[in-house]
Amino acid sequence: MAELKVSVVSADHEVWSGAAKQIIARTTEGEIGILPGHEPILAILSAGEVRVTTMDGNVITATASDGFLSVEHNVVTVVSRQAELV
Repeated sequence: MAELKVSVVSADHEVWSGAAKQIIARTTEGEIGILPGHEPILAILSAGEVRVTTMDGNVITATASDGFLSVEHNVVTVVSRQAELV
C-alpha cells in the first residue's frame, strides 16, 4: 500500500512526522484531502485543524495557522507559524 511521508512543523520545532495514508487540512480555498499519488500542490493554510490518518488508522490532530501545505511525490509538508498537537 502506498503511503505519505508527512511532516507538520511549527516555526521553531517539528510537531509530528511519520507515515500516513491520508491528511486533511483547511486552506484558504476550503478543506483539502491528500491521499498517496496526489498531484503536486502548494496551498496556503487557514486557521484550523490538520488531521493525519496514520498507517495503523490512528488520527493525529494538530492546530495550524499562518502557513502552507506542500505535496510532491507522496511527501506532505505542513509549515505553520504556530502549530501544536490537540
